Amino acid sequence: MSKTEELNDWAYALKCEKAVAGLKRNGFDAVYCQTGEEVFHYIVNEAATAKSIGFGGSLSVADLKLVDKLKGMGKEILNHSAPDLTPEERLATARRQLTCDLFLAGSNAVTLSGALVNIDGNGNRAAAMFFGPQKVIVVVGRNKLVDGSVEDAVRRIKSFASPANAKRLELSTPCATTGFCSDCNSPQRICRVTTVIEKKPRNTDIRVLVVNEDMGL
Repeated sequence: MSKTEELNDWAYALKCEKAVAGLKRNGFDAVYCQTGEEVFHYIVNEAATAKSIGFGGSLSVADLKLVDKLKGMGKEILNHSAPDLTPEERLATARRQLTCDLFLAGSNAVTLSGALVNIDGNGNRAAAMFFGPQKVIVVVGRNKLVDGSVEDAVRRIKSFASPANAKRLELSTPCATTGFCSDCNSPQRICRVTTVIEKKPRNTDIRVLVVNEDMGL
């Protein structure tokens, strides 16, 4: 590791720990993880008693490559982004995720004060994050942390995450071409549902894993 990398990791570690402290103050079960490998093993351990596991379409989770491991453990995988599904099957899978045993998701942004901020096209991912599943694990890379307000978090999402996600999903939106948000009225616009989870919902077991690595968009 170079000196630059060492100092970068040190600075981000402090930022991650501050986010964990903020999340805990807001009632979340928050855990600091140094690496994605730690996250992988944490999720596998938490999945031991789950029969059905939902995937919320997160690149942060997808990059962990958990599916084969969880399938090998005999788990039912509910992934509405699976390439072989019809539109009707995708919708039915997204609805089943709302009552799964374990739901895995990322968060578009998390403030250092401990708020989870997300923007969806359909709202299924955001909905499953705060009500329905028996347990929710949210994976948050250090690149998602915002030292500022909820408005700053929304700005981070619309200026970076949303255009990149529209490009990834091959959508016909202005931002997928220009890389910049234009607050469009495109039929394929993905910025339709904005949620802010300020405090842990009373009846949802949410674990937030804050990782000292860049993960997702």
